[in-house]
Amino acid sequence: MRIPLLLYALALAVRVALLWHFPDPAYPDSFYYVDVARALHNGQGFNVDFIWIFPEVGGGIPIHPVLPIASNAHWMPLASLVQLPFLAVFGDVAWASALPFALIGATAAPLTWAIARDAGARVSVALGAGFLVAVPVLSLVYMVQPDNFSLYQPLVAASLWMGARGLRGSGRSFAIAGLLAGVATLSRNDGLLVLAALGLAFLWDRWRTWRAAGERRPMIGLGAAIACVGLFVLVMAPWWLRQLAVFGSLSPSTASGKVLFIRDIGEWNSITTPANLQHLLGMGIGPLLLTRIGGLVAALMIYTTLIGGFVLAPFMVIGGWARRRSLDFGPFFLYAALLFGFSALVSAVHVPGGTFIHSAVALAPHSYILALEGIAVAVGWIAARRPAWQPATAVRVFTGAMLGFAALAALAGSLFVHASWATRRDRFIAVGRSLEAVASPVTDRVMSIDAGGIRYWTGHGGVVLVNDPLATIEQVARAYDIRWLVLDRSDSVPSVAGILAGTARPSWLGAPILTTGNPTALALYPVETGP
Repeated sequence: MRIPLLLYALALAVRVALLWHFPDPAYPDSFYYVDVARALHNGQGFNVDFIWIFPEVGGGIPIHPVLPIASNAHWMPLASLVQLPFLAVFGDVAWASALPFALIGATAAPLTWAIARDAGARVSVALGAGFLVAVPVLSLVYMVQPDNFSLYQPLVAASLWMGARGLRGSGRSFAIAGLLAGVATLSRNDGLLVLAALGLAFLWDRWRTWRAAGERRPMIGLGAAIACVGLFVLVMAPWWLRQLAVFGSLSPSTASGKVLFIRDIGEWNSITTPANLQHLLGMGIGPLLLTRIGGLVAALMIYTTLIGGFVLAPFMVIGGWARRRSLDFGPFFLYAALLFGFSALVSAVHVPGGTFIHSAVALAPHSYILALEGIAVAVGWIAARRPAWQPATAVRVFTGAMLGFAALAALAGSLFVHASWATRRDRFIAVGRSLEAVASPVTDRVMSIDAGGIRYWTGHGGVVLVNDPLATIEQVARAYDIRWLVLDRSDSVPSVAGILAGTARPSWLGAPILTTGNPTALALYPVETGP
């Protein structure tokens, strides 16, 4: 147990250092999870006083536009729920929201060690893969954000591991795989793909039995498969019942059409663009295919860059080829194929917007094991042609170089991203100070491109700045009694460019009370829509 404990300690120390350097949420997803957690902690239930995206309320202005609204029509609840014990003890402070993600996420390092050893990998491979998960190249910076990264990664990796043990005859492990897939789905909807991968593993096991014509028995019993699905449903049922009771749908944001039927990511934030199959197919077969291909390419690039850091990616492929017939990696290969296929066919336009990296981190534990085994395979190929090479020494040198590269890339990448997040944080703080001087914190609502971030930093509820013409933006402002508009040149919508330039301010906006930069980079305007 000494090595797994040391790997956990290393992973936790790295994550705590990141938390110390930047303890706050940094982008819409993490702001949302914290805002929901604080609402729960303060006794308001699953309700928030802002709209981060209009698919949460049906994709347009509702017949009765009100705030607060029921939360989690799009995102799952687990990333908010795990914060509650820490908020109860330490209060609504940033590090209390982030700490559970450091504690939980660090388990992925010893888990990777266990997966590697169970798969028959050498001690050095298991140790190196655990180190890589503790310091995961360019994805490290997300691992202490109050988001689903640090929850989804160990849950999915553990579920796939249990699925592999099921293929080797452990019915109990296969049942546990379903339980873990259910908990993973509570953190991210893509957990359904994990259950689908387990189902394919079961079918493949039955097909092998049929091909053997009575010479072998199935490794996964029917009872284990039923228990797998049953435990998944048992975990998910309370949340599904809540969604049906509150929204009348298991997946409310999908029901709006905005998730599935948009042509580009800009339409995700529009309330005037149609959201139906006819609209999607109306772009033509050529452009439609290009978006699907683009989604797949973007997914491959994200995986190669953030998980593999480029240099590890070729060795992942080599290791995968060497293990292509391994039962220990069968469920992992099935899940990876489903994930990339889903990203290409269904969520292609969302992939470049960042949705894929949330799921891709779950591939890291198995991928790093394959990468280090791939290094040994590659060195063996070269050594067979270069007698002067000492294979054992070369493997140690190349492996050490890769581990060192991963650590340096993780450090440099995290500092770079933290700097960009700090710049964005300073803009939120500037807006908050201006609002504090002139606005009522109870009644004044704000429209901005990141309504969850504004809620976190200023305490003001409000709605997202929609990607529509100014007339539609005005309709939203009137519907929700918006009193202030925040415009940020670095993250905005095309229709407000003239406002920021000072050439086309509509009559319903007053003169800005805050402007920074030349040309204007950040501005805060009073909204004068009247009754």
